[in-house]
Amino acid sequence: MQVVKTIAEARALRQKLGGTVGFVPTMGYLHEGHLALVKQASIGNSAVIVSIYVNPVQFSPREDFGAYPRDLDRDLELLRGEGVDIVFVPSDDEMYPPEFSSWVDVDKVTERLEGASRPGHFRGVATVVAKLFNIVQPTKAYFGQKDAQQAGVIKRMVADLNMGIEIVFVPTVRESDGLAMSSRNIYLSPGERQAATILFKALTLARQLRQGGEKDAGKIRWQMTSLIQKEPLAQIDYVSIADAETLEELNLIDRPALASLAVRIGKTRLIDNMPLE
Repeated sequence: MQVVKTIAEARALRQKLGGTVGFVPTMGYLHEGHLALVKQASIGNSAVIVSIYVNPVQFSPREDFGAYPRDLDRDLELLRGEGVDIVFVPSDDEMYPPEFSSWVDVDKVTERLEGASRPGHFRGVATVVAKLFNIVQPTKAYFGQKDAQQAGVIKRMVADLNMGIEIVFVPTVRESDGLAMSSRNIYLSPGERQAATILFKALTLARQLRQGGEKDAGKIRWQMTSLIQKEPLAQIDYVSIADAETLEELNLIDRPALASLAVRIGKTRLIDNMPLE
């Protein structure tokens, strides 16, 4: 496994790779969810490249960029165990030199949910992923279902800009009690960690209601909201039942739908989602 810090090094190594290349962009502090992406990339490609970069431009001044967990040595050890070929670990100056002034904006799908709650977030995500795609030139790129809106934004960008990269969604990896794996889970105290299971419980309730024949999205949102409000440590940001493709809120579930939510447990903001099959 080769670890490189500059764009020039990453491009030079990429040119030496034959066959298909799978790419997993991450912000580090890796967990089993990230490793599931790497495993999928390893199965379906000749070589695997992983990036580790905490992207400052997708954080607002009020968010946790400075405190975001980082442990590069641990991350690299985990990736060695997965047989990754190249790990790209750029600095901020490498990715955003002083004269940097070009941005990628994806309309419509970014206007809701995380986009509404975190203005500018997806501009930062789309920009850094576009840059990484240009550097790595992957055949396929792998994203987790937990960040469903982000994956949809990237899929839209790739299609609109004719990048020719296949975007692969990998199911959310969960703890034994249903909590979606996330680097931010480390922020939770033991009591908050227990309270955080309310997200999965609310999503499971939504799926059960839908499987039971409920088509009124408003009723499902109301029941999810009522359940979450029973948890004293939980503060709801949003609860959504939306079109699985466009993320437009639904009144009647007459097409594939996605239940999603963002909830603060103490000071930690967690997101999760579940397709309503």
